[in-house]
Amino acid sequence: MKKTPKRMCVSCREMFEKKALRRIVRTPEGEIVYDPTGKKSGKGAYICTNPDCFAKIKKGKILEKTFKMEVPKDIYNELEEILKDE
Repeated sequence: MKKTPKRMCVSCREMFEKKALRRIVRTPEGEIVYDPTGKKSGKGAYICTNPDCFAKIKKGKILEKTFKMEVPKDIYNELEEILKDE
């Protein structure tokens, strides 16, 4: 029997199946990008699709703290669009 990979949302700290979360990654080159495949190399952060979690991430600058660098506004805009469609 194969185990289902689980990851934690950086906002609500709840565990979810990896496929249910959205991944943002800081690439080895230092770029912050949305990773729809979940396979890009670099440090990843997962967020759930709950709008309250996204608001908390944006307001509390959780991604900045996770990646220890500034996150471009267009990443937040892209995530907002993606989460709005779900």
